[in-house]
Amino acid sequence: MQTMTVDTTAEPVYRSSVTDPRRGHELHKVLGALVAYSLVSAVIWSNVWTTNPSSVTTCGCGDTSLFTWFLEWPAYAISHGLNPLHSTAAGYPGGVNLLANTSELALGVVLAPITWLFGPIASLNVALTLSPAMSAFAMFILLRRWTTRWPAAFAGGLLYGFSPFILSSLADAHLMLGMAVVPPLIVLCLDELLVRQTWHPLATGAMLALLVTLQFFVGTEVLLIEALMAIIGIALVVIFAAWRDPAALRSHFRYAITGLIAGSIITVVVLAVPAWYALDGPTHLSGSIWPGNPSVFMGPPLRDYIIPQPLTASFDSYLGPRALTASTQYMGIGLLVVLIAGLVVWRRDRRLWLFGGLSVISMGFTLGSIPHHLSPWSPLGSLPLFQNILPYRFVLITYLVFAIMLGLIIDHTIVYVAGRTESSQSSSDSNSGQGFSIPSWAPNASGVVVALIALLPLAAYLAPTIPIRTERVVLPLWFRPTAGHLNDHQVILVLPSSSSGFEDSAMTWQAVDRMAFDMIGVAGPTDAPNRIPKSDQLGMATLNAATDFTPPATHLITAGTIRATRSTMDHLGVTTVVIPAKVNLPPYDRVQSVPTAAMLITAATGSAPRYEDESWVWTGLGSAGPSIVPTETIVASCAAGATSADKATVIQSIQCILGHSAEDSPT
Repeated sequence: MQTMTVDTTAEPVYRSSVTDPRRGHELHKVLGALVAYSLVSAVIWSNVWTTNPSSVTTCGCGDTSLFTWFLEWPAYAISHGLNPLHSTAAGYPGGVNLLANTSELALGVVLAPITWLFGPIASLNVALTLSPAMSAFAMFILLRRWTTRWPAAFAGGLLYGFSPFILSSLADAHLMLGMAVVPPLIVLCLDELLVRQTWHPLATGAMLALLVTLQFFVGTEVLLIEALMAIIGIALVVIFAAWRDPAALRSHFRYAITGLIAGSIITVVVLAVPAWYALDGPTHLSGSIWPGNPSVFMGPPLRDYIIPQPLTASFDSYLGPRALTASTQYMGIGLLVVLIAGLVVWRRDRRLWLFGGLSVISMGFTLGSIPHHLSPWSPLGSLPLFQNILPYRFVLITYLVFAIMLGLIIDHTIVYVAGRTESSQSSSDSNSGQGFSIPSWAPNASGVVVALIALLPLAAYLAPTIPIRTERVVLPLWFRPTAGHLNDHQVILVLPSSSSGFEDSAMTWQAVDRMAFDMIGVAGPTDAPNRIPKSDQLGMATLNAATDFTPPATHLITAGTIRATRSTMDHLGVTTVVIPAKVNLPPYDRVQSVPTAAMLITAATGSAPRYEDESWVWTGLGSAGPSIVPTETIVASCAAGATSADKATVIQSIQCILGHSAEDSPT
């Protein structure tokens, strides 16, 4: 960090932080950086903005669908006077605790006007486009505090905001990771608290509390990561100051502790209720969020920081063609060479040592919990709250500190070359034009060269993924608002189920329909098997499996599964079941075997569906008759030849099941 100086005055004097006259009028530079970052982000998301941002995004499926829903609910709740922290629209009847999930409630509230006017897909696209630009801009603001030349700050912002970590996160709509505006600004506040101390300490503490609050409502996992790394960083600064300059430490103590206490009090007051709601409120999630899946807590090997891994297409085995995504932790040999060389050359800059040390710690944490081995994360990974952090996400901190180091190194380079330039020009003038004179453009050129060495390998790696692939989100005909089926509020079981894996499409349909119905099942950890009541576990497992039924799959339609499915549907209050059946729907919008799934629902409800707007629909289930429980032989006979989703085949399969009851045939 910067050298501490002892203030010998009796009372602290809070000075203006602008001391360099060359930085007194830099509004045009700040605005220029913001515009430049926004243009880069617009290119990355050009497939959205050159088509229809209200209906085109990365996908109407998977996590993208979940985050589309998360942006719709706050807007809907505000306009209807409902609780934005909890919803029973999904996961009916218990509902969803948004603060216990990755709901980005802050983004949903801020973007509510866009959601009201243009829909949740438009809000999602705005958030996806703003995320890298605003993250880069936050880093630019931090680095302008430490650099004398704006190109240095601009390069650091590029590295941070458009890193593989952020772009890969956004390709899957992970806004809780991709909207990384807060971390650089927290570093700025900590620098003010511990080192500069030019603002009033209460103002600094209040700003820090505001940032912590904002991060809480964007993503609590990143907040925990920030808190842990901030504690480590503060400890390193204090230890170094106590060793090298105890007097400076004592002179800075009063300001720092005042600001930290003020910030802590404000944070506790503001977040006490939301924190309780997340940890112990209705339908909160306790214990391990993803039980029984230890592999997610194992991070990538360190070699992946240098050796680029092949670009991958997310979930392509089921969701069809997907956007190429990059390895989140790839840094590139050029960046590492620049950072190591810069640390050696400018080794007297204590900030480089501080952030270099933090980078080593964060990279150690990314290794995660390695089975049968002791790793830096192992002692922390079993603690409450920390047990749900995915260690690879510490890569965000690694990019943060690397971006800071890159900005400082480029600034040192420019300043050094500028000094040599002035010296050479003065020498040339004194020798009447004789002798070598370094051209005036050399300082900025030297900074550009260093930036290119660091950033070009990363840019080349990311280039094939740009612009990010998108597709049109098309609702099945039955769910389109113009179809007129959703006038009366209903509790709908949709297949494919929103709690069966990656098949989250129905959450997009519900969000675009402006929450016109309640839906059982919800994507994410809320519907993890261990959180479902024992009485409903077999029924929910059968309904989830119905999405992936492939012919013949008749072993999944048994007396036990039929009765469990009916019991679960009755317990959850299902009034309607809908199975979209159009054969040319995207894979994630349809079940694998419509006849088999239709046989299960028909047997469980004891009733025939109607074929409406390319979907099979069972209605009035609140007063449905008894289930039909055919023998295994009958099920096998009904399923024989039912390999097509065409209407005639489905009707034949349903009639076969209904033949063992007095129910009417489907219409």
